Amino acid sequence: MWSFFSRDPTKDFPYEIGDPVPGLEDRSVWTLHKGKKRGTQDEVSIFLFDVQKHSETLFDIAKASLKKLKTMRHPSLLHYLDSCETEKFLYIATEYVEPLATYLEELKLEGSQKELFLSWGIFQITRALSFLNNDGNMRHNNVCLYSVFVTLAGEWKLGGFEFLTAQGTDTANPIPIKILPALEIYDPPEKKDPVKLKTVTKCSSDMWGLGCLIWEAYDGPLKNQPALKTTDNIPKQLCTLYCELVSANPASRPNPADIITRCRKLGGYFKNDLIDTMLFLEEIQIKDKVEKSKFFATLSSYLDSFPESVCIHKILPQLLTAFHYGDAGSFVLAPMFKLGKLLDEADYQKQIVPCVIKLFASNDRTTRSRLLQQLDQFIMHLQNSTVNDQIFPQVVHGFLDTNPIIREQTVKSIVHLSSKLNYNNLNVEVLRHFARLQAKDDQGGIRTNTTVCLGKIAQHLHPQIRQKVLVSAFVRSTRDNFPPARQAGVLALAATQQYFLLAEVANRVLPALCPLTNDPEKQVRDAAFRTIKGFLGKLEKVSEDPSLKEGMEADVHTATPSLSNAAATWAGWAVTAVTAKFYRSHSDTARVSHTKSVLSKPGSLGKLYRTLAHGRRPHSNAFAQ
Repeated sequence: MWSFFSRDPTKDFPYEIGDPVPGLEDRSVWTLHKGKKRGTQDEVSIFLFDVQKHSETLFDIAKASLKKLKTMRHPSLLHYLDSCETEKFLYIATEYVEPLATYLEELKLEGSQKELFLSWGIFQITRALSFLNNDGNMRHNNVCLYSVFVTLAGEWKLGGFEFLTAQGTDTANPIPIKILPALEIYDPPEKKDPVKLKTVTKCSSDMWGLGCLIWEAYDGPLKNQPALKTTDNIPKQLCTLYCELVSANPASRPNPADIITRCRKLGGYFKNDLIDTMLFLEEIQIKDKVEKSKFFATLSSYLDSFPESVCIHKILPQLLTAFHYGDAGSFVLAPMFKLGKLLDEADYQKQIVPCVIKLFASNDRTTRSRLLQQLDQFIMHLQNSTVNDQIFPQVVHGFLDTNPIIREQTVKSIVHLSSKLNYNNLNVEVLRHFARLQAKDDQGGIRTNTTVCLGKIAQHLHPQIRQKVLVSAFVRSTRDNFPPARQAGVLALAATQQYFLLAEVANRVLPALCPLTNDPEKQVRDAAFRTIKGFLGKLEKVSEDPSLKEGMEADVHTATPSLSNAAATWAGWAVTAVTAKFYRSHSDTARVSHTKSVLSKPGSLGKLYRTLAHGRRPHSNAFAQ
């Protein structure tokens, strides 16, 4: 029984106390330390009061502030987690924060990002004071740079409850004595004027403190009260309000609720994209589906102007929650992937990849379409096993989709997936679907895109499969009744020439190209003539110097084509800028509006498709020799 009463209370306190954090010093009865939760190692903040070092009066103040912190909950108040009292120390664990004073000293934001950050922070403290003054009927009495803390998400939280009082508890002296001399600079002028003390309101002392905080946010720590008259650094749209806050007449200082109403109007200090976004996210659960769709559709355009900490630690988690538990739909994808770029690899794997896997299983066509369109933004983060086991089985259904847009985007997605696919998925499944689409799809644009994509993924195919498939597929395309498909077949032969044996060039490729020199469409004829000249030049060089043959065919049987051999001479001979007007042929009634670029990097096939999509005419570049 004796051991029960003598045990160390800190053993039940599930937090480890770390290094001290500068920034409070003599302006708080507490010292701030870093901390971690035992087991999870989640970061927290530990406020520590040294019982033996301070007076009993300060100890009573510390215990009273702990009691107040425990009982109050508001998004803009410091969030309490746990506490512990021993003979030597009083501990409070809160969410992880930094003192605002320290945070602003290290702040690297500039221009509009800094302005947005400060306005969002001041808004949060004003909202916290409205809660205390109006809803809680309390006065904080300690609003300044040193009672405000900043979370990882860049949110400002009001703490420093050491001098908080209930309204009407001391009508004779409503403004308490601060005990700590360094805080006296923040006392409102009426504290020393008995006449003006009679005119104080429930929020006048806190509004004076808010004025001091605004000045310090833009000018740094307050050294003396006369400095408050200098407004050079305070935004013009805030100057009028600021002057009201630091007015010598306490009765003229506005109510925090009225400040929010005034400043949230169009053109007001609290009316900007960041605050609008944050408030929408806070209320997202009560928004209807139309409002959410509109919000997420426009969010991406704002993100570049928002502070990175807010994007990573506040907006992204809200998006992920909306995705997992709400009805945000596919509109959440664009901002989610954009913010994902700010994460390190470990966090990306933990937060974004599970969403991607879940999305690929969706039956919603709009979601699948948007996902395939943005594949290039996240494919580099996907493990090969994830792609083959969880992503590809879902993607492959798109080859059979009745919607031509989905089929086309599925074909284009293979360009990004090919390097991660295993032998069977790439060399069997993909090629089986490509063969069917190229030969039988009723959309000329899709048949054309399939040829272009096959040329682009040729380097990833198994050498034996590649040798069997490429020439046959591209020759088939040269016989398509859709002119852009025939031109794509010609250019694909040119772009993948390093994978053909010279015997194939002579016996299969050139005989297939020659009829195209008489094609009804000039763009096809031009491409055919240039490609034929290139192949003939290659054959002629080997005829003159047979020793070049081995180098010319070096890449045919290798799985990792290299430019370090004689074939490098010919690496650029494929047409470098062949383009064609995208038009409808009289012999093909298929719609071509779905044909778009499949390649994002420069190259003959990519340039072909960018111009096919935009209707530009060809240049007459010859083969590079």
